[in-house]
Amino acid sequence: MSHLHSSTDYGNNNNSASASTNTQHPPLHAQPPAPVVLTPSLLSALKVSKIFKDNTHNITSLDFDDTGSKCVTSAQDESLHVYDCVGGKLDQTLFSKKYGVHLARFTHRSTNVVYASTKEDDTLRYLSLHDNKYIRYFKGHEKKVTALEMSPLDDQFLAGSEEAVRLWDLRSPNCQGAVSIIGQPAIAFDPSGLVFAVALGCTLRLYDVKVFDQGPFDSAIIGQSLGINHNSVIATQLEFSSDGKNILVTTAADAHYVVDSYKPSNTRFRLVGHYSYGNEPFQSGGEACWTPDGKFIVSGSKEGNIYVWDITKAIADQAAGLVNGAGSANVMNGVGVPMGASPNLLSANGELRPFKALKAHGTPSHIVAFNPKYLMMVSGSTELAFWEPDPNVVVMH
Repeated sequence: MSHLHSSTDYGNNNNSASASTNTQHPPLHAQPPAPVVLTPSLLSALKVSKIFKDNTHNITSLDFDDTGSKCVTSAQDESLHVYDCVGGKLDQTLFSKKYGVHLARFTHRSTNVVYASTKEDDTLRYLSLHDNKYIRYFKGHEKKVTALEMSPLDDQFLAGSEEAVRLWDLRSPNCQGAVSIIGQPAIAFDPSGLVFAVALGCTLRLYDVKVFDQGPFDSAIIGQSLGINHNSVIATQLEFSSDGKNILVTTAADAHYVVDSYKPSNTRFRLVGHYSYGNEPFQSGGEACWTPDGKFIVSGSKEGNIYVWDITKAIADQAAGLVNGAGSANVMNGVGVPMGASPNLLSANGELRPFKALKAHGTPSHIVAFNPKYLMMVSGSTELAFWEPDPNVVVMH
């Protein structure tokens, strides 16, 4: 499996002492593999490489550990499954029959997860996967927790329910602080871990972690700058791009949104062209995500395909004025356009269509996530699919 490009993935492995006495190059096998840069052609070559049918009900969350070698799922059948992403196999199955399980998130250790309860009470549970024992409980939420995210910086994490967004620390059972709300929140940390975002319906608010009790330092209505009716925007999940410049606002409706995180009143794009989940009773909130480089967005859909949008190109096209008249972009009808997203995928009204529809495994893709370190994607409904580039497709870089 190939590593994705990252400025921190690889360095010079030469030992300085040996280099001073031996001027020969180290053997080829000692060199790390060349990092892979994501491109439209490479993403277009993704296909399902393995399917797991370990669940009897819908998968409700999916998360990778920091190394990308493990992923964990929670499901409505009250199970936790841990998968080996490198070996492509199921590692471990655990059940939380008494309390239910939702929003399982790895801490910064691949042997521990924290997750929300779905019955009995609204306590958050900190679990050791190694021995299937609870390390700590976090009590304080008065309604069901529907959003949970670890800080990329430290052991703090956010959890949101319909009464409050609370900040916790894995090292303490006590809540570190709370923001009172009304409604079902979507939450996200920025890549620095110093700022977090909260969306309630169509309203987006940004907070400084250190002084969040003083209220948001910025807020905006999602889609307002594009003339979108605010009643049609209900955020189900938020995710910052890896450079922190943009926020993906996921919805279960027929559009996702990309918001400028430095100027949240500016909604850059309305992502359309996929098949929405409509009024289906089950919504995961994880219907879409960024690729690790922050250049593309992938989304699941009701018919099971995965759709891919080129955000970097859209920003460049928008700046250069390479857009069509409002609403005149080509309709995909589930078929990818020729390689290299053409300018007519972006309309003057900010609507952006995908450049590729990846043929999936036939069941709705309620949840999709991209591995942070390896060139693989995972999608799921009741079954889980691992995606990797088709080895029969030659991709030139």
